Amino acid sequence: MNESNRIELKRELNDSLEKEVVGFLNYNEGGELYIGVKDNGVVVGVEDTDDIQKRVVDRIKNNICPSTMGLFDVINVKMEDKDIVKIVISSGPEKPYYIKKYGMSLNGCFIRVGTTVQPMTKEMIGFLYSKRIRNSLGRLLSPRQDLTFKQLKIYYEENGYDLNDRFLNNLELYTEENKFNYAAYLLADENGISMKVAKYSGADKVDLTENAEFGYCSLIKATENILNKLDIENITLAEITTTTRKEKRLVDPSALREAVINAIVHNDYSNGIPPVFEIFADKFVITSSGGLPQELSQEEFFDGISAPRNKELMRVFKDVKLVEQLGSGVQRILKVYDKNIFKFSLNFLKVSFPVINAGINAGINAGINAGIRLLNLNNTQKSILKLIKQNQYITQEEMSVILNKNIRTIERNIKKLQIESFIERVGSNKDGYWNIID
Repeated sequence: MNESNRIELKRELNDSLEKEVVGFLNYNEGGELYIGVKDNGVVVGVEDTDDIQKRVVDRIKNNICPSTMGLFDVINVKMEDKDIVKIVISSGPEKPYYIKKYGMSLNGCFIRVGTTVQPMTKEMIGFLYSKRIRNSLGRLLSPRQDLTFKQLKIYYEENGYDLNDRFLNNLELYTEENKFNYAAYLLADENGISMKVAKYSGADKVDLTENAEFGYCSLIKATENILNKLDIENITLAEITTTTRKEKRLVDPSALREAVINAIVHNDYSNGIPPVFEIFADKFVITSSGGLPQELSQEEFFDGISAPRNKELMRVFKDVKLVEQLGSGVQRILKVYDKNIFKFSLNFLKVSFPVINAGINAGINAGINAGIRLLNLNNTQKSILKLIKQNQYITQEEMSVILNKNIRTIERNIKKLQIESFIERVGSNKDGYWNIID
C-alpha cells in the first residue's frame, strides 16, 4: 500500500488526525486513512482497536465543523494478520470544513494535495463558503412541526441503542432556529412523501397492472416495505435438465437491494420528487431525482467515491444497518452487472436491471411456489407464504401494506391457507407467530 491523493497512512493515532480528515472532507474525492501502517507501507498493526475507533469517532465528531455525522466510517480491517483501523471519509457537502478550535481560518481549513494536506488560502475559503449548499435537508424547514418519531425510535432500539432526551438532536433533525428540518420530516411517523412501485405486463408503460404506494410514514419503514415488495416480485426461476436443477432470481437480490437504498438515500428531496420503482417484463428500473450526488463525475461514481447528498439520512440508514459502509453500494452492483445499466442525466439517475431468462423449462419460485399443491393457490396466497417464510412474526396489517391489498383480502386468503393446511397460527394473535406446514 502506498500513499496517494486518496490514501493516508499513519503508524499510530496522533495529533494530526483532525487536519487529515478535514483535508479529505474538503477534497472533491474524499479519501481513506489507515492507522497501523507506516508511511512506507509497512504494516505494524495496532493494539486495542475498539479503543482507537472510539477515540477517532469522538475526535472527528466533536473537533470538526460543520457536522461530519454521516460523512465518515471507522472500521477494523486485517492486513498481514494484523489489526488496522481504517477511516473512510466522504467529500463533504458543506465545504469548507475546519478544525473547530481554529475556526474558518488559515489554521483551521485544509485540503488534500497529492499525498499531503495543505492549508487553504483565504480566497479558497471564501469561494467554498459562498458555494456552500443551502438546500441540504438539514437546512430546509419541515413543512410540519407536529412530528413524532415512534417508528424511528423502535428501529434504533432494535439495533441496540439506548435512547435519551437528546436523541433527535444527536441525529441533527433540527435547523439552526431549533425547528424540525426536512430530514426530520422524512423520518417522522407521518409525512406527505410517497414512493411508488409500478408493475407493467410488457416491456413498456402501455399496460399498467399494479401501482402500489409506500410512504406517508418513516422513510425507514417505507424503505423496508419497498424492499419486501420487490423481493416478492423478484421470483426464482428454475431450469431443469436431465441431470441438474439450476435456480436463479430474475435480478440479483443483493444488487437490487443496494440500488433501492442508494436511490432513497441519495435522492434530491428538495425538488419534491421521490424515487420511483418500476417492474417490466424484461427489466427492473429504479429512478432517483437529482442526478449524480454532489456533482461527482461518472468515473468517480463508479470508483465508489462517496459524497452523500443527504448526510442526515445516510447516518440514520447506517445506524439501523440498511447501509453497511460508505461507498460500497455501487461496487457491489458492479460485481454482478456492467456499468451500462446506469443512465445519467442532469436531473435523474436511472438503474435498469435486465431480467434473466432461465430457459424454456423455467419454473416459478422454486423455494415456495414449487410443488403440485401450490398450483391451486392464487398470487396473493403465494405472496403471503413468501412473506411468512421471510418473517414468521409478520402481522396481517403489514402484509396488507406490502402487498397493497385491503385487510379483508389478506384475512380471507390466510383463512384459505389455514384450511388447506399450508400454514398454522402458533400462540395468540398478539404474541404468536405463523408456521409453514411442510
